[in-house]
Order: sequence, then C-alpha cells, then structure tokens
Amino acid sequence: MSKTTAIQIISPGLLTTVQDDGRYAYQRFGMSVSGVMDPFSSHVANFLVGNTPVEAVLETTLMGPSMEMQGDCVIAVTGADMAPQINGKPVPMWQTLPVSKGEVLSFAALKSGARSYIAFAGGIDLPEVMGSRSTYAKAKVGGLEGRPLRAGDVLRVNRLQKSLDLKRIRVAEQYIPKYPAQQVLRVVLGPQDDHFTKEGIDTLCTAQYTVSKECDRMGYRLEGASIAHKESADIISDGIMIGSVQVPGNGLPIILMADRQTTGGYTKVATVISTDLPKVAQAKAGDSFRFQVVSVEESQQILVEETKRMQALQTSCIPVVEAPAPQAATPPQPVAPARAAAPASSRVIHQSITIDGENFQVELREIR
Repeated sequence: MSKTTAIQIISPGLLTTVQDDGRYAYQRFGMSVSGVMDPFSSHVANFLVGNTPVEAVLETTLMGPSMEMQGDCVIAVTGADMAPQINGKPVPMWQTLPVSKGEVLSFAALKSGARSYIAFAGGIDLPEVMGSRSTYAKAKVGGLEGRPLRAGDVLRVNRLQKSLDLKRIRVAEQYIPKYPAQQVLRVVLGPQDDHFTKEGIDTLCTAQYTVSKECDRMGYRLEGASIAHKESADIISDGIMIGSVQVPGNGLPIILMADRQTTGGYTKVATVISTDLPKVAQAKAGDSFRFQVVSVEESQQILVEETKRMQALQTSCIPVVEAPAPQAATPPQPVAPARAAAPASSRVIHQSITIDGENFQVELREIR
C-alpha cells in the first residue's frame, strides 16, 4: 500500500534543512544555487530508498535532530556518523531502514564527518521554488518557509506515494567513505591563477591549511600560509562556482560552497574538483587540507571514474537479512566482574554556525 505520511520534529539538532541538488539557472538574477553540500551521500541515501538522486533530503550539521514518524515510512541515513537510533537503539547507516508509526529517529553523538543525510522513500512533500526544494535561509527561499527546521515542525513525506515494500539493501563496506581529519583536495588552477606569484602558487601546492571556526554552507575560511598576489587581490566581479578557492587581500584561501554568493570581486586561484567537494562538506573546524593541482583532463577522468564507482556501488549492494526470531531465554550464567571500560577519547570542536541569519559560536565534543 502506498500513501503519504508525516514526520514531526521533536528537536531540530544544530542545523537541519531540506535540500536537493540545488536551484540552477537563477544565478544571473543573484539567486544562490544552494543544495546539498555532499552530493555523494545524498545520492546514495536516495538510491537506498528507491528515489531518483535529486529528491529532497534532510541535511543535518554536527548535531542530529530527533523526529517521530506519524506513519510507516522507509528511510536511509548516510554521510557523517552521528550514531543514529530508533527508539533509543542504534541502527546502521548506509542501508534501507523501515520505520514504523510512532517510532522516533534520533542521533546520539558525532563520531566522524560533519553532515548526515536522511532520505525518505517517495521524497519530501514540499513545493518547488524556482525548480528546487532546497532551503536558502539567507533569502528565506525554499524548504519549509525558507528556514532551518524547528521543534514542532511537521513534514509530509512520500509525496510520490511509493510502495514501502522496498527490498532492503546496504552499501558494501568498500564504498562507504571515511572522514579523516586531514584530507587532500584536488584542484584545477584558475580562473585567476595568473594574478599570483610563482611563490604564491608554490605555497598553494605545498602548505597545509586548517579549517577555521568560520566554516558553514556558504564557505570555509582556511588558516595557514599566505598565498602571495602579484599586485591587488581585487578583480572585476565575475561568477563563482562551487569549490572556487577565493583568495582575498590577506592571502588566506576561502573555499566557497553551496550557499556561496553568485559573483565576487576577489581573485580565485583554483577550483576544487566536484569529486572532492564531499571532503570539504564533511570537514569541521580544526580539520586540515592540502591542495594537489590536477589538469582539466585529469579532473574529467576522475569524474568518469567516480561515475563508474557509483554504478558499481549500486550493483554491489548487499541484501539485508532479517535477524532470526529470539530464542527462549537460558538461565543466567555466573560471570566474572567486568573491568571498567576505558574512557573514550574526545575532541572539542569550536565552530561558527549561521541559523536564520544569526551567527552562533558552538562547542561540540566529538567522541572517538
């Protein structure tokens, strides 16, 4: 049986928004593309619940939401590991998950990455604005009233009224990305690399840069060695694409992301290739990057290989076998006293988050 249902947000987490692949063809009017920060994770989540890749999902940031299912639905959770739970019991990521009416999806703690994606079979039932359901909070466009989710919000899901009798599958381990604190970003030089000295380009290629507290859906400010200009950092404003590495007068690069401005008047030394954008999306304050320059032809070949990898991921998904019914309980056996568990290591993360146009400084503890 196929029907629409709904979810009610109990707690929105730190920043949870509705996003799809973005709002294209409107940059010339000053409208940001927006869309998911990590397309790989959102596309896989949609695949696991039988959607097309471009269906809207929930994107969560650093701290996950909790929500009650007001009807039966099928979901998948991918991206950052925030320890998802259903009714307080851990559930696996990167696989198809049926959830029953009245059950609560929540997240315990951030373990790795920065952004999780929740897809619902049949998609999220919200109207398109300029061809997209993506939330662009700065302009209050798209999503639910153009804003991040709040406690008490109700979202209808399964707008396509798909059958929920889906084959349960999970992604093979070799295709699940890891999110180390240090990453290499492959970039293509330009469009204004000729505005930088040879020493400046050498710095770009050799220095290690740390993600600052000022990192959000608009862009990631990096800290490290200054990239030297030949003269001024100013140019006549031109268009900006996702992954542009903009270098203002202080010489410190900024990687521009989904909610970037449509044009800018600072030099752009390079552009992160599309295949590596999820690495940026899953980075947090304190993580670090090195840049590796590749040619246009190399970047195109990498994209071809990534497309083949996604196809291989889909064809190699593993059926989820239902757990056998529990056996009759056996009498308890005496056990030796358990040793005290070793304390988990943790890392304190300080980050700047913009919600409804206001900037907040947050402190999170990443448990390892």
